Amino acid sequence: MSEMRNEAARPYALVTGAGSGVGRAAAQALLKAGYCVALVGRREQALEATAAASAAPENARVWPADVSRASDVSALFERVRAEFGRLDLLFNNAGIGAPALPIDELSVEQWQAVVDVNLSGSFLCAQAAFKLMKNQSPRGGRIINNGSISAHAPRPNSAPYTATKHAITGLTKALALDGRAFDIACGQLDLGNALTEMALPMTRGVPQANGSIAAEATMDVEHAASALLYMASLPLSANVQFMTVMATKMPFVGRG
Repeated sequence: MSEMRNEAARPYALVTGAGSGVGRAAAQALLKAGYCVALVGRREQALEATAAASAAPENARVWPADVSRASDVSALFERVRAEFGRLDLLFNNAGIGAPALPIDELSVEQWQAVVDVNLSGSFLCAQAAFKLMKNQSPRGGRIINNGSISAHAPRPNSAPYTATKHAITGLTKALALDGRAFDIACGQLDLGNALTEMALPMTRGVPQANGSIAAEATMDVEHAASALLYMASLPLSANVQFMTVMATKMPFVGRG
């Protein structure tokens, strides 16, 4: 493993949900910074587009996988081990939401789908990364979880998404604690209204806690990518435990 690391002379990262939005911007920022990056997601064509539009497509690896499936994650990390030899950074970014329905109108299947991707997917990838980082040489690495400001405050009718993002905070803390002995750092990036396809409705108007509909301020998704890059650039002796990056004028502080 160490021989492969020395020959490559570059760090290795894996980004889930790399086919669009924050994941695409983060993966492209890491590629530009000199990382070799595994682009992971369910849509191969979207991952190919992320790689093609990057500054260093030759250092991108398009590895489709469904992080909610334990078998997919196991196969994915075997590929990381075989082709990279190590992993320096995992960005647990993949996430989905449920329809904005009152909780009594949500189906169990809608709830479970969000839990499977947002929470179980993050756990499965973190577990596999932890095992690899713990045993590789040089030992250690960094895990960054995408928490969202929904890890702190909910939007109306968002129980599945909000619950899973609150749970990500607990996972982040547990990984940070358990990783100390093995030089594994874990932090959380909480983003608010980064302008991606998912956030476009914010610009047109979304439900507020007081029952009104209002357009919300957004920020360029590149600010999310640069924040991730800063967290990733730290030596393993330092860690950003939690960072919130949000559109200045969005209703978060004082929400509701």
